[in-house]
Amino acid sequence: MKSNWLPIIIAIIIVMAIVNKGSNAYQQNKIAVNLATSSAQTFVDTVWRGWNKFQIPVYCDSGKLIWYGYQLIANTSFYLGPKGTVAQITNGMNCQNCHLDGGTIPYGNNYGKVYATYPLYRARNNGVQSIYNRVNDCFERSLNGKALDSTALEMKAIYAYIKWLGNGLPKGYISGGTSLMKIKYLDVAANADAGKVVYIAKCQSCHGSNGDGEPDKQGVGYKYPPLWGANSYNDGAGLFRLGSFAGFVKNNMPLGADYQNPKLTDEEAWNVAAFINSKPRPHKNQQSDWPVTAKKPVDFPFGPFTDSFTEKQHKYGPFKPIIVLIKTSNKS
Repeated sequence: MKSNWLPIIIAIIIVMAIVNKGSNAYQQNKIAVNLATSSAQTFVDTVWRGWNKFQIPVYCDSGKLIWYGYQLIANTSFYLGPKGTVAQITNGMNCQNCHLDGGTIPYGNNYGKVYATYPLYRARNNGVQSIYNRVNDCFERSLNGKALDSTALEMKAIYAYIKWLGNGLPKGYISGGTSLMKIKYLDVAANADAGKVVYIAKCQSCHGSNGDGEPDKQGVGYKYPPLWGANSYNDGAGLFRLGSFAGFVKNNMPLGADYQNPKLTDEEAWNVAAFINSKPRPHKNQQSDWPVTAKKPVDFPFGPFTDSFTEKQHKYGPFKPIIVLIKTSNKS
């Protein structure tokens, strides 16, 4: 009898081993799936991305105003450039040459925090600015033009578009990616000669050997904006500060780059910023800017300063010695 049961017992043991192995494999697979799910849930990209222009509710009057605001940002020159259909008050650049894709791109100088944070105290003016004031800062500096009347339809439309982009954000809330990224300071001064090499290799094909950009087919603006010269931003614009330009270009240029896939190193970004901002451009009288001298940023290139560093060092660096001095002074 025992000999008859032996094959059955052996078969049962084999089946149990197979089942146990399958169960272990199932448990291991379940653990792997749970880990993957947990990892996916843990990683949250918190940067702000603006609404797509096609989400604008153009079927109602308020939506039509928002749409006009978007058009003014995307095609500023068509309406307000040298050949503008509404007025001729800007240099031919479009707002979205600096505020990419209608001001919706992470780290692309976007409008994601504007409606949530304005009115806002700004040290450059030493006062509280409205959104209207901030828009006109861009008109007078980046577009090297004239201010819009705050009661003008165009200003109301731009305001409506910026407000629409900020819908749903609590007052005072600042989302990730809504400021220009601050990249690490170099230990040495930014090198304009080295930046020229970067420019020729990675920028010149769009912006031209003379930095004068590429006009659009309609002849009213630019497909690729001028980076220096008479039709570019003036030296009062935010991008004339090297830290701002380097942070902008590192995360957005050349075409195809973004904050997750940059195509420039930090050093290349600083150096190409130095090269571009070493070139001639319109001048803006900035005597009324930064009335509290101690609040000037380290890379603001026009004196007077509260320290003994030169305008050249405040423009190109190295910035670390200036920062160390400021921190030391604040402690004393």
